[in-house]
Amino acid sequence: MRRFGFFRRLHQVVLVAVLTLGLLPNVQAQMSGNDLVDAALIAEPQSIRAGQPFWVGVRLRMAEHWHTYWRNPGDSGLATEISWALPEGFTAGPIVWPVPERIPVAHLVNYGYEGEILLLTQIMPPAVLPAGEMPLRADVNWLVCQKECIPGEATVDLALPGGSGEGDPANKAAFDTARQQVAQPSPWPADMQMADASFVLTVAAPGPNGGRIREAVFLPHQEAMIEHAAPQPLQITAEGLTLQMPRGSFAAAGLPQQTGGLLLIKEDIGGRLQQQAFEYPQIAYGTAPVAQPADWAAVLQAALLALVGGMLLNLMPCVFPVLSIKILALVSHSGQGRAQMRRHGLAYTFGILVSFAALAGLLLVLRATGAQIGWGFQLQMPLVIALLAYLLFAMGLSLSGVFHLGGSFAGIGDALTRRSGTQGSFFTGVLAAVVATPCTAPFMATAVGFALTQPAAIGIAIFLALGFGLALPFLVLTCVPQLADRLPRPGLWMERVKQALAFPLYATVAWLIWVLSQQVGQQGLLAAMLGLVLVAAAAWSFGLRGRVAMASAVVLLVAAAGALYGTARDPAAPAVAVAQPGGGSAESFSRQKLDTLVAQQKPVFVNMTAAWCITCMVNERTALSSDAVRAAFRARSITYMKGDWTNQDPEITRLLEQNGRSGVPLYLYYAGGRSIVLPQILTPAIVLEHLAQLDRPQNSASLPNPTINTQR
Repeated sequence: MRRFGFFRRLHQVVLVAVLTLGLLPNVQAQMSGNDLVDAALIAEPQSIRAGQPFWVGVRLRMAEHWHTYWRNPGDSGLATEISWALPEGFTAGPIVWPVPERIPVAHLVNYGYEGEILLLTQIMPPAVLPAGEMPLRADVNWLVCQKECIPGEATVDLALPGGSGEGDPANKAAFDTARQQVAQPSPWPADMQMADASFVLTVAAPGPNGGRIREAVFLPHQEAMIEHAAPQPLQITAEGLTLQMPRGSFAAAGLPQQTGGLLLIKEDIGGRLQQQAFEYPQIAYGTAPVAQPADWAAVLQAALLALVGGMLLNLMPCVFPVLSIKILALVSHSGQGRAQMRRHGLAYTFGILVSFAALAGLLLVLRATGAQIGWGFQLQMPLVIALLAYLLFAMGLSLSGVFHLGGSFAGIGDALTRRSGTQGSFFTGVLAAVVATPCTAPFMATAVGFALTQPAAIGIAIFLALGFGLALPFLVLTCVPQLADRLPRPGLWMERVKQALAFPLYATVAWLIWVLSQQVGQQGLLAAMLGLVLVAAAAWSFGLRGRVAMASAVVLLVAAAGALYGTARDPAAPAVAVAQPGGGSAESFSRQKLDTLVAQQKPVFVNMTAAWCITCMVNERTALSSDAVRAAFRARSITYMKGDWTNQDPEITRLLEQNGRSGVPLYLYYAGGRSIVLPQILTPAIVLEHLAQLDRPQNSASLPNPTINTQR
C-alpha cells in the first residue's frame, strides 16, 4: 500500500516515529498496481568512479492501455514518487521526467505515460568509496490507471562495484532513448502575466522561429494552475508567440510564487510538422500583478462564519463532554471569587487559541509544501486516534474515582500543579480543541475552506476566530457576574454528576476505537485494546499511591505507549460500508468514474465522509437512509458514490478543495449537465429540495469556486 510524500513531510515536522499510512484498498481486489506495472532499477555505468556523478533509471513497464503519471498529473491522478536509500556519502538528484502524453479522460486531461518509460536520476558518489559493492535502493510508488486507478509500489535495487565508471553496453540504448524523451532547455526567454481569469505566457521566438510554429501548448509544473483540458489560444507576432491559459478553478487568486513547465510546439519544417519540447525550470513574471488577498469584507465575513461555527462546535458530541466537565469544575471554584473565575475563563480561552493557532500553522505549512490535506487531517493517523482514546479513557477513569488528579479534575492539565487551577483550565482548552477536530459545524467548513486559500496571516486569523467561537460560551460564563452568580453551589451532587460524566467519555472512547478499526487490521486493533487495559491498570496503580504503586503505574504507561507501535495501518483494513439510498450498495468514489457519468449527463450523488466524522454519520442515518430519499434516488436513477476520507486520499482532498471545503462532509449532486453543493447538515426535506432544484430547467446551479458562500 502506498505511502505518500505528505506523511513523510509530516514525520519531519512533528517528529512522529511510527507512521505507516497509505491509500484505501482498491475495490478491485483481484488486481494490484504491481500486476500492471513492472518496476526495475538499472544503471548506465558498470562501476562507480569516486567523485564522478553517474546516471541510474527506474524503468516502469505498464500493461497495455494503462498509464502512470507525470510530475503534474493534470486534472486527476498522482505523480510517481521515488524515495532513495543510498550508502553513506551518496546523494540523489531530482527525477528527470520524460515529456508526457496528454491523456483525455471524458472532459478532462491528464499527463502521463503508457508503454515503457525510464525515470532518470543522477547519483553523486563521495570522493572516497567504500570497499566492495555499493547497494543502491529505491522505494517507488505509483498510481496506474485505465478506467479505474490502482496504486502500486515496489522496492528496486542494484549493487555496483568501484571502478573506472565505464558504461554498461547492455543499458546504453535504454539511456540514449530516455534522454531523447526529455525536454531540452528552451532557447527563447519567456515571461508570464495575469489577465482577467487567464495566465498569458509570452515566448520571445521572433523571426523565422516564430514563423514556423503552427501549434503550441504549455504544461505547467503546478498541478491546479490552469484548466488542463481548455484550449490555449495561440497568437504569433513578429516578437514571438503568446498562449492564453484559463486559470484553474482551484488556482490561487494570482500567480504562483514560482512557476515552470514544458512548452510543446509543432513546427513546420520542410512541409512536415515536427514536435519539440522545451523545459522552463522557472519563468520570469515580467509585469505580472502581485497576488492580492481577498477584500476585507470577504475576510470579515469568513471570520464571522468561523466565530459562529466555533460556538456551534460546543453542541457537538465531540466537545460537549469536555465542556461539561469544565463547567462542573467551575462550580467547584465558585467560592474563589469573580477574579479567579475570570482567570479560569481566560486560561481556557488561551489554551484553545494556542491549539488552533498551532493546528492552523501546521496545516498551512504542510499545504505550502504540496501536501493535500484538510481539516481533521490528524485523525487520518492511527497513532493520533489511539492516543486520543487513551487520554479520554484516563479522564473517564478519573471521573469514576479510579484515581485522582488534583483538587478538581477539569482536564489533564490539573495534574501539572496543585498551586493553581488555571493551568488545568489552559490544558482543558487544549483538549477541547483536539477533540473538536472530528466535528464540522454549520458555517465552519466554508470559513475554513476560505482560510486555506488566503495568505498565512489571514488564514491563521480565521482559525483563531473559530477557536474564539469555541471558547466564547465558557468565557462569557466566567466573565459575566450575573451568569456566574447563577451557578449552583458546590455539594455532594457534584460527585454524582462527575461520575455520570464519565460515561459520555467512555462512549467517545468506544467510537474512537471503532474509527481505529477502519484504519488498522486485527493485530493493530488488538494492540490498541491492550493499550486501554494497560492505561486502566496504570490508573488503578496510581490511585493506590506509594512508591511501588507509582513505579508500577509508570511501567504500565510505558507498556501502553509501546502498544501504540502495533497500530500501524493495515492496507487490508475494511472500508466503512453504507447502504445506497436508492437501494443496493454505494459505489466507491472514483474521479474518473464520476467524470464519465457527468459527461454522459447521468445523475450522480457524491457523499464525502469519514469514519471519524460524527456529522457525516448522523446525516447518513437520519437523512440519506430515509425512505423518502431512497425513493427519490430510485425514481431519478441516481448513482450514489461514497468517498471515504478516513484515511488520507489525495483524490478526495482535491475534490474538497475544488469546492472550497477543507474537510468532510461534502455532498454534491450532478444532473443534466449541472451540479449543486448541499448543506453540511442534512434532513430528508433538505435533500429532496436540492434534488428537485436541478429538476427545474430555469434554475442554473454550478459548482462554486472556493469563495465565501453563505447559502451552503
